[in-house]
Amino acid sequence: MNKRSFLTQGFALGAALATSGLGVKAQAKFPDRPIRLVVPFAPGGDGDIMGRTWVKHVSQLAGINVVVDNKAGGGGVIGATEVARSKPDGYTLLLGTSTTQIINPAASSAPTYDPVKDFSLVGMVSINPTCIIVNPNVPANQLKELIALIKANPSKYSYGSAGPGTITNLTGELFKFQAGLNIEHIPYKGGGPAMQDLISGHIPIITTIMSSGVLAQHRAGKARILSVNHDTRLKAAPDIPTTMESGLPEMRVQVFNAVFAPTGTPKSSMDYLKMVGQKVSSDATFMQDVEKSGAELFSAADPDKFFQQEVVRWNQIIKAIDFKI
Repeated sequence: MNKRSFLTQGFALGAALATSGLGVKAQAKFPDRPIRLVVPFAPGGDGDIMGRTWVKHVSQLAGINVVVDNKAGGGGVIGATEVARSKPDGYTLLLGTSTTQIINPAASSAPTYDPVKDFSLVGMVSINPTCIIVNPNVPANQLKELIALIKANPSKYSYGSAGPGTITNLTGELFKFQAGLNIEHIPYKGGGPAMQDLISGHIPIITTIMSSGVLAQHRAGKARILSVNHDTRLKAAPDIPTTMESGLPEMRVQVFNAVFAPTGTPKSSMDYLKMVGQKVSSDATFMQDVEKSGAELFSAADPDKFFQQEVVRWNQIIKAIDFKI
């Protein structure tokens, strides 16, 4: 895959729109007031960082006023449900992720929304792998050492995630399953609070999504990233090994961040939002910011097929490890 062109593919419009010659300011009637981007996680986490990065470039390149509204809780369910039930007028959008659009509906016995029927994709923002991090006081510099440490002290360690049912929770449970571990899960209301407790020593291990904030804490020595759950090492962190290198070949956990609108949003508004997204995705500065954050950009010839493959893969994993919300 061509990683640098994924955003363009994700935001690509139909041929008719691409050749219409419409400029970003052509739609005079929309938007005529601020647009709200609901980020269903707490401030400071990876989703929040990606959402704010997208909003910043939308403002700079298109002059649109988009306001981030953090609606944390329920592993993203609260915010996603609010957007699914909101008026489909283009003024309420969702920063959706693998957690909200795949994991929660698949692992919940009573989902509060249908990710396919209730949402329309505006465009992709980024792809991030998850990672396994420890407090610097944990005597493990490699993932294999951490696994041995936990097995030798099964009641001493626990891990934190961004919340029950999140992709970070599923990452931790998949890690336990693959490594044969039995450690307690401590759920938080987002990646930011989990990281704060890790740094302060209240929890020894967290599974989180790679971001500029996570890398900054690692570089500062306040946290130690043992591995990234990806096929290859990241451009932003080539010194950090992959989980595959550490002997867990099935630990590939990539998380997408994407912008969604409620189903029923007028086509003219959707076309406008997609056009703005395409403008942002083709901006070199935006691409640089995304890569600096620890995210990956790659090409999917068919974005819908990519989503379908992720749905099938994660449903199989969820069933195999008996993961439930």
